[in-house]
Amino acid sequence: MNLRRFSIALGFASALVLAGCNSSDVLDVARKANQPLPQDVVRKMKAQGMTKSSPVMMRIFKDEGTLEVWKQKDTGRYALVKSYEICKYSGVKGPKIKEGDRQAPEGFYMVNRGLMNPNSNYYLAFNLGYPNRFDRSLGRTGTNLMVHGDCSSAGCYAMTDENVAEIYGFARDALAGGQEAFQVQAFPFRMTAENMVKHRDSEHFEYWSMLKKGYDHFELTQLPPKVDVCNRRYVFNQSAIEGSFNANAACPKMEMPYKLEVAYTKFENNYAVEFEKLLAKHEGRKPGPVSLKPLPTAPAPAAVKVDKLPEEAAVAPANVIATASSSGAAATTTETTLVESTAQEVSN
Repeated sequence: MNLRRFSIALGFASALVLAGCNSSDVLDVARKANQPLPQDVVRKMKAQGMTKSSPVMMRIFKDEGTLEVWKQKDTGRYALVKSYEICKYSGVKGPKIKEGDRQAPEGFYMVNRGLMNPNSNYYLAFNLGYPNRFDRSLGRTGTNLMVHGDCSSAGCYAMTDENVAEIYGFARDALAGGQEAFQVQAFPFRMTAENMVKHRDSEHFEYWSMLKKGYDHFELTQLPPKVDVCNRRYVFNQSAIEGSFNANAACPKMEMPYKLEVAYTKFENNYAVEFEKLLAKHEGRKPGPVSLKPLPTAPAPAAVKVDKLPEEAAVAPANVIATASSSGAAATTTETTLVESTAQEVSN
């Protein structure tokens, strides 16, 4: 066991010791928290190029009552490993606003080792980290919003004890393997054009449209999006060109990697056409014109001087210039090629 894994294991053990009232309590908590993943799940992961310690992420869908566990493959992309039925969640579709509203959160959350709770009163649990930077920027309040067992919820996502043991195990093994924190994306429903048309009159439609951008980035890249907050809204896979991201301040000048921006623009345009088509059908009319976003212009290649090796000096031209076009290559003709190239451009 390397030093990092030993430290994490020691941290879990310390939490168990501090949590227990006597030795039997400690042993019972340890037994629950350290249940190994089922062999059929381990075999499935291996077949997909994953290990138990590969990074993990999760998605929650209220409408379907589903929690999905995704793991990173040896290709760098993520793939679905298993889906679990949510036994119970409180509230309705929509974000959590304040303490006591009994709403389960929606949004993008990061769970680190400190948010894991092996001594939960609800079998096993991990805290979603609500309120996050976005929630706090809007003055939203609430505490102890978790995914846990015991099939009982007051603002949380409750699972059966058997299912939460597996879900907890996925998170435990990934954190022990070196992942600093894993992303949990909580949605009211799958953010398809059909569902967005269905819920277009909701008071939360604008908020859900913002969440959909992050949903689309994951659908497009199969990578957890980089999440920042500025101007009291989420932004995804953006880098600040000037300044920095501040949840309560105006967004800085920012940019998305070129190839990803091209692929995402195409994705958005396809969605706009599909949304209008479904809306027209719902309203009993013919689809109208759709304003499509122009594809971004490729940045000009930057000229970079290449240092000559001594043995090349006699034969190389006096002024050797190479073009660095990794971020400014001409757009390919298929969206698939564009999507496949984004893995190296998006940091987790």
